[in-house]
Amino acid sequence: MDVQAMTTKGLLQNGLTLLSGGRWIEGEGGKSVVLDKFRLEPIAEARGATPQQVAAMIDAAHAAFKAGAPSPYERGAILDRAARIIEEKAEEVARVVQAESGFTANDAHGEVSRCIQTMKLSAEEARRLRGEVVPLSGAPGQDGRVAFTMRVPLGVVLAITPFNSPLNTVAHKLAPAFAAGNAVIAKPSSATPMTTVKLAEILIEAGMPAGFLSVLLGGGAIAQAAIEDERVRFIAFTGSTGVGRKIQQAAGLRRTQMELGSIAFTVVCDDADFNLALPKIVGASYRKAGQVCTSVQMALIHASRFDEAAEKLAERVRAVPYGDPANPDTYTGPLINEDEAKRVADWIDEAIAMGAARLVGGPREGAVVPPTLLTNVTPEMKVCSEEIFGPVLCLQPFETEEEAIERVNSTPFGLATGVFTNSLDRAFGFARKLEVGGVHINETSSSRVDLMPYGGSKDSGFGREGPYYAVHEMTEDRIITFTA
Repeated sequence: MDVQAMTTKGLLQNGLTLLSGGRWIEGEGGKSVVLDKFRLEPIAEARGATPQQVAAMIDAAHAAFKAGAPSPYERGAILDRAARIIEEKAEEVARVVQAESGFTANDAHGEVSRCIQTMKLSAEEARRLRGEVVPLSGAPGQDGRVAFTMRVPLGVVLAITPFNSPLNTVAHKLAPAFAAGNAVIAKPSSATPMTTVKLAEILIEAGMPAGFLSVLLGGGAIAQAAIEDERVRFIAFTGSTGVGRKIQQAAGLRRTQMELGSIAFTVVCDDADFNLALPKIVGASYRKAGQVCTSVQMALIHASRFDEAAEKLAERVRAVPYGDPANPDTYTGPLINEDEAKRVADWIDEAIAMGAARLVGGPREGAVVPPTLLTNVTPEMKVCSEEIFGPVLCLQPFETEEEAIERVNSTPFGLATGVFTNSLDRAFGFARKLEVGGVHINETSSSRVDLMPYGGSKDSGFGREGPYYAVHEMTEDRIITFTA
């Protein structure tokens, strides 16, 4: 069978769902059905791995790493070729993303364009991987000694990725891992496996050597089998805080990068430009149906302008088109499944029963929750105290900057916060005092550029994505000394 000539869906239909040792093979584990997230109809079927297949996959990856990675130049060339192929096949790749994720066309194409940048940035990092000179002669009795460090890869990297960014988050783990010289095993969400299969096809077409990229499908037990193998030297995970804790416990002394949950705040000060702030808040709250770790869940608005902001935000949220992601006008599509939509709707109903006011919103329709705007919320409500991961924006007033900072810092999470103000003093005050991984002035919490360091603190995890920073995470220093 000429697997290179098959489509992504064809690979899955023929059971060839695992990439191991450079070959597509048939999964022998359990089946999972990939659904159209709006119509809730099957569009593909994937076969997962068995523990024995996981072991064989790690065998191949470990052997490839031990045999030696391509040179930094060659690794960069492969990633650059992959970026070009993605550009050439942008429409095809976006269709795969949209088919299984429920994204609108705009969000699917956004994934593709960002993935291209991630590949290009990673290619640059492959070519400039470097250590530094260590001035040993500055120490007593060390005249004549020369020292320098080399950045060396760790070995086999396991990348466990979520459904809410099925292309670019996968690229943020695979591309830096390979740029650093590691062999990488991708374990995508069972809800969105087709996109990772498609990306793997493209990387193979670009020249990825056998064993340096594997694709592992299956549920939590299969991921656990891979985690428990000590030959996996680094685990990169994006997902819930609860699962992250379990992975970290299993990892022991091995290194990890954890991008976990969040309750994302954006603060609107009394001097903020509403024409700048409010459209950005609405955009960041409802894109991808709010299923982004940095989607604005809580907007803290200065009390002197709260009523004005609530009225203007309500007008904007009512105008957000939602429903079928195949409709080119739709901005907010379905959640990843109907159970998640039911959960979000239940949290909204619970908040209203506890005294919240729904300014905008309505009943759930299948997996679609209409864009919802709540006020009169309190920290005891789930919509304020837990990550909702849905198209829900909560408004709260504040009187002082210290009150706003305390509100953000009071949660166990700390991924990112947006602050709208025209005062540099205020901006730096928030930047210094907020306990989060990123503070974005005159942007929302969801302001991310792929070359920046991205990650959180506290229960939002640790380690940083962004190709330069991820390559550093996935390598270690080796000291080399010479005595003349």
